[in-house]
Amino acid sequence: MVVLKYLLLYLIIVLNTAFAQDLAKADFKNINELSGWKLSFQDDGTKAWQKNWFLDGLRAKIENSERGLLFSAGDVEGDDACHAVLWTKQSFSGDIKITYNYTRTDTRQNWVNIVYIYATGIGEKPYNKDISTWSNLRMIPYMSSYFKYMNALHISYAAYDDELPKGQDYIRLRKYPVAPKANFSKTTEIAPSYFDTGLFIPGQEYQITLIRKGNCFYFHVKGDKQDKLYTWDISSATNITEGRVGLRHMYTRSSLYKNFKIYTHN
Repeated sequence: MVVLKYLLLYLIIVLNTAFAQDLAKADFKNINELSGWKLSFQDDGTKAWQKNWFLDGLRAKIENSERGLLFSAGDVEGDDACHAVLWTKQSFSGDIKITYNYTRTDTRQNWVNIVYIYATGIGEKPYNKDISTWSNLRMIPYMSSYFKYMNALHISYAAYDDELPKGQDYIRLRKYPVAPKANFSKTTEIAPSYFDTGLFIPGQEYQITLIRKGNCFYFHVKGDKQDKLYTWDISSATNITEGRVGLRHMYTRSSLYKNFKIYTHN
């Protein structure tokens, strides 16, 4: 009887999880296909990147070609000067949808790729709301210069952590800034985190869609015969509604971006 009880409980959990996933997929499809999305930014990656972006980090390499925009951080592991962040010159407000084609061009199983969304300074001098006014303070793009002094959402993917089994990736959403004297890893995370996704194989192209609509955040990845959706309740981040979009590569990481588009919905 005890075994049967646990089997029934397990079956209920599985069915409820599958039902929740189906609901999330239906919600994502409806939101993604809303008629009110306005194309606010577009870069196919083939022309000079300086027109639409500015860069934090002195050792990054950016190359435009017919393949897209190849973004490579510096190649010295452990050297913070080899981090790099590519920012849109344009700022955005309201609900947002970001789509792009993404191909990993490194084979690393360390460090992370990050997308920053709605990034602004905390508003205390010298960290003005307009982050372009204190770019000189990010010539070496220390991670702390961002999570301490910016308001933003952060999603990490194609990401690895030394505390995880070798080769196991994760996807994680965070909210900035960290509170003074608080632990960054524990207090900025918006649960859940997702592990061992089987995605982001080097050399394989994926179509990525990020959507923030109200209190919901969606991260959809399609490619390599896979179609996966990750979701979060971001009701704790209702104050983060405007700012720039940024792409961070930690040292040694590189990727190819193409057909980068940002839509807004007010």
